[in-house]
Amino acid sequence: MYCCLVYLFVDIVLAVSNAVVRAVIGIELESPSDEPYFSTSLQDFWGRRWNLTTTNTLRHTVYKPVRSFLGVALGIDWAPLPAVLAAFIVSGLMHELLFFYITRVSPTWEITWFFVLHGVCVVVELGVKKVFAGRWRLHWAVSAPLTVGFVVITSAWLFFPPLVRNGAVAGAIEECQALVEFVKGKLSFTL
Repeated sequence: MYCCLVYLFVDIVLAVSNAVVRAVIGIELESPSDEPYFSTSLQDFWGRRWNLTTTNTLRHTVYKPVRSFLGVALGIDWAPLPAVLAAFIVSGLMHELLFFYITRVSPTWEITWFFVLHGVCVVVELGVKKVFAGRWRLHWAVSAPLTVGFVVITSAWLFFPPLVRNGAVAGAIEECQALVEFVKGKLSFTL
């Protein structure tokens, strides 16, 4: 349920922001996601469908420099694997820092481990794809539920518990309720 709420919250908030920016200055902002529930692999989910702004930022600031640096030692075919893992580690540390600022509670490192786990799984997935080189592939009707299920289960296991345990979810719900009451009060005052 938290996964759906996060997706809807991010999608709605950024869609409203996009509409405001488009109305005020006429510029279309990049969509935050591209139907992540249709992801057929973890590489597809993290690389092309979820949190595209962060994905692009990490691609240019972590993945490409690490791949370039390691390309000499590991070769151009295998250098992307540790570069992918490095991007996930940086993402995990950044999320851990962000959650620290939200909760003001010492990190448990569960969030970082969530991203490390996903990074390792993406690296394994890329390695398997290299070995099979297109000779064998799961049908999307199988791979999509497996991918989304894996993201949901690992999120419930590692990503959301620190937020729930430290009261961040309850605080966010209270703030949303206060906003709704404020808007209702303003609307009833003007009507």
